[in-house]
Amino acid sequence: MIERLKGEFERRGFEVCHRMGERLGIRPSRIRIFFIYTSFITLGSPLIVYLILAFILRLKDEVSQKRASIFDL
Repeated sequence: MIERLKGEFERRGFEVCHRMGERLGIRPSRIRIFFIYTSFITLGSPLIVYLILAFILRLKDEVSQKRASIFDL
């Protein structure tokens, strides 16, 4: 069960950094390290930002999948 949870978190959890990296032209590993360091320095406030971004991206994916074509209206 723990391995399944770890695998799911790795697939879903790092998608935010990956998308931000693609959009900004930065490697996702650098963005992950930035989130980790700033979380330690500011006592976890970037974690809240990360979770909000994850929710927004997930919502965007759900909306874009439901309307695949203009003829679906």
